[in-house]
Amino acid sequence: MKAWINQEPGLTEQDIAELEMDPRVSVRRLAACCRHRQASLRQEEARLQELARQEEELHRQGIFPVAGIDEAGRGALAGPLVVAAVMFPPGVRPAGLNDSKQLTGKQRQLLYEQIKQTAADVAVVIVDREVIDRLNILRATWQAMTEAVGKLRPRPQHCLVDGNQVPALGVDQTAIVGGDGKCLSIAAASIVAKVVRDNIMLELGRRYPQYGFARHKGYCTREHMRALKAYGPCPEHRRSFQPVNDCMTTQLTLPWDGVAP
Repeated sequence: MKAWINQEPGLTEQDIAELEMDPRVSVRRLAACCRHRQASLRQEEARLQELARQEEELHRQGIFPVAGIDEAGRGALAGPLVVAAVMFPPGVRPAGLNDSKQLTGKQRQLLYEQIKQTAADVAVVIVDREVIDRLNILRATWQAMTEAVGKLRPRPQHCLVDGNQVPALGVDQTAIVGGDGKCLSIAAASIVAKVVRDNIMLELGRRYPQYGFARHKGYCTREHMRALKAYGPCPEHRRSFQPVNDCMTTQLTLPWDGVAP
């Protein structure tokens, strides 16, 4: 009976009502599980519908494609900045999609694969430390967002941007503060950017194990600051960020693959 119920996601209200009237306690418990599962599905559908409200309003106005843009690593002391732009076909809402910060690493990875399969297009731009230090982090972010939009095919008619407006984006845009938790395509972009950057930081963690990049992903944690003070910056640290600059006089005791910081 339990296997049959699990294989029948389309149980009608009458089906469940009959199960609830069954004299067997085990069957009535399964009926309660069906009720709970259906309620959860309705709740998730409503959440995704609200998350897609911005895109669907633009679609009703005849504006398509619509792209969401977000970044990962803007506030980190080390590693690259990663910007992602994502466009979905109308009506596509990957189940479980949410702000990347609300998801576990495993959930993000699964959704990352789902986004790549269901999106109309996905663009990723990786900005290395040297560019960040040369331009400053704000200009580097703007430049990367503009580049990501330029890589999308077809070119979006409108962009939904997490945070603030991007100068010279070249496309009509709407800035949404906290957009990664309010907008479907921005949430997707936040997941893509986060997964791509986390994988880069895992590799940097293997290259520079003293800093713990695999754990804190280059952000300013106590562990990271202790390592910075002990070893000084490695080639991936952003010299234009004050906590890194403050540690520039630390005597380095480790080789960086023959590359001086």
